[in-house]
Amino acid sequence: MKLTLTRFGFALCASTCVFASGAFAADGPGTSPVPGFLSAHDVAPQQLKWQMVDDDVLEHQTGKFAGAPMISGFVLSVLSQWQLPNGAAAIAQGALAVTKDLTNQINAQVSTMTKVIEQNATNAANSGASPNATTSGGQGVSVNGVSQVTQVAGDRNIGVNAATIDFSNNAAQLANVPGGTNSTTSNASNASGSIRAGIAFGTGGVTVALQTPAGIATQTIVPGTAQQVSSIAQMLQIAGNNQQVENQLMLHLQTQQMTPAMQQQIGVLQALQNSRR
Repeated sequence: MKLTLTRFGFALCASTCVFASGAFAADGPGTSPVPGFLSAHDVAPQQLKWQMVDDDVLEHQTGKFAGAPMISGFVLSVLSQWQLPNGAAAIAQGALAVTKDLTNQINAQVSTMTKVIEQNATNAANSGASPNATTSGGQGVSVNGVSQVTQVAGDRNIGVNAATIDFSNNAAQLANVPGGTNSTTSNASNASGSIRAGIAFGTGGVTVALQTPAGIATQTIVPGTAQQVSSIAQMLQIAGNNQQVENQLMLHLQTQQMTPAMQQQIGVLQALQNSRR
């Protein structure tokens, strides 16, 4: 399947980073077990580490970055999952692979899947939702780059926002989406419509959304334009108890192999640019 996604794809290729945030086991009796789909994460979010660097050190740095000519393709994988205490669940998953051919034309492949699992008949009423708890305001947060918002009102909840961006020379190949189709959109819901899962890829970006009686989980990717900078946003709003939720995003950027001659040309160009400062 071919898509025209030039703006969307290569507007995201600016940096290499890993971001993670979340909420774990809020106040209340008992301990929530870590679900299988969260087992790869730590029991508590890691703290970001940084080191102060003086200006006299920074002024001698020329800087390194992945320029647009270096990026020859990418694979984007997104996954959102929500597990309710009564056995109900919502899952939305998708992947997008973009490559350049010999004529510099961009080709894209996409795969999407959504699934909603009904609650256990013996425990149908125990969704964990709290009618007296509210979470709001997260939709109004606007950040250039990557933003992660977690809002929780309840006890014994586990929630994780995780975003990873990496580079390698490996060829861009579509990630496996179990049960997925090559449609750019997918939607699912239970019979009553109280649990919904949706995902959509398009020239305007990517949207992933889960809705349950105990809250919502969303991921959005917006490409850069003349009016705005590209952005990645992950949000969890949990208003209930014993909820297990995850937003996961992985962006793999394929870089071109650089010949020694090309490396020398880039080195000379950087030296000339620095000499004019």
